[in-house]
Amino acid sequence: MFGVKQPGRNRCNADLNAPDAHLPVAAYTQAIEVSGATRTLYISGQVGQRMDGTIPDDIVEQSRLAWQNLEAQLKAAAMTLDKLVKITTLLPNQGGLAPPREMRSKVLGDRKPASTLIVGGLANPAWKIEVEGIAVA
Repeated sequence: MFGVKQPGRNRCNADLNAPDAHLPVAAYTQAIEVSGATRTLYISGQVGQRMDGTIPDDIVEQSRLAWQNLEAQLKAAAMTLDKLVKITTLLPNQGGLAPPREMRSKVLGDRKPASTLIVGGLANPAWKIEVEGIAVA
């Protein structure tokens, strides 16, 4: 596939899905090549925690908050979800895959950044999701 030039920018993203590797198993791109970027933002893992420190019990609400918190970090750098090229989602167990995937689809829409899912423990047992990202502009 060929890169798509961003209007008014020198940056170009090329979504790559190698013809000699398996296709993505979900809504993501296997690799993204970025050229002409002048800024890179590395976003630490964002969890489903409110600004007041409270943590809802519900995975759906935690997923919404994690993405909201990630978007807040993008906004602080004058970026949007369109600049996101890589995400990593961490879940404490496989039993909770559906709600985070649904929220991701709702938030990202047609955007398909490179993506990794890790199932394992999180630092706080109350957390049900953590999402980190890399964005370029």
